[in-house]
Amino acid sequence: MTLFDLIGLLRKHLLLLIILPVLAGGIAFAYARTLPNVYSTSTTMYVLSRNSELERQEEAAPSSGAVTSQELTFSSMITGDVETIINSSRVKENVASRLGLNSLAGYSFAVEKGTSSRVISLTVSGRDPEMCATIANAVVEEANSIASQIMQIQAINVIDLAKVPGGPSGPNRQRYVMIGAAAGLFAAVAIIIVRDLLDTRVRNGKEAEEIIGAPVVGHYPEFD
Repeated sequence: MTLFDLIGLLRKHLLLLIILPVLAGGIAFAYARTLPNVYSTSTTMYVLSRNSELERQEEAAPSSGAVTSQELTFSSMITGDVETIINSSRVKENVASRLGLNSLAGYSFAVEKGTSSRVISLTVSGRDPEMCATIANAVVEEANSIASQIMQIQAINVIDLAKVPGGPSGPNRQRYVMIGAAAGLFAAVAIIIVRDLLDTRVRNGKEAEEIIGAPVVGHYPEFD
């Protein structure tokens, strides 16, 4: 089957190419409407800490203001440790207990940290927008308390408090519709091609010539 044959075949079944994607997109839209809204809010913090070895070096030789590789390594290590604390079960259990919740199972956490700075971003997502903001800010407070106990951290200072989101961040219902319509279009094309391959009827002289490899020398008239 050549490209022109395929185009002609698709044009012949144009109605199916329209109906099936529209139907699949409608089903996807109906399904997407049943999904609950998800809200996300973020808070950023700065980890204030001092490395005793670096302090001794700076006292012996004051820094010129340039950031050394040792300082970058230490910053990366300290933010990595704080990230681990934020994601720990201890922090989540303590926050849930403080807020009177059984657990934080219905909320997701995403922590991002820079490779050369001590700034950390925490994003909390869930179905309750107010609780998302409350949990995010409580996690920072709890992480600060635990980090100060087990690490050489003076404080985890909040740069931006988490605010109650004004609207949902998901689900992306438009994406569901687009995926559904694309799946419907693919299914329609597949059905058309398969039906054509399984159809062994000879409809005209051209098809007969292609099958037997010889020219058609005559036609019988069609009588009503």
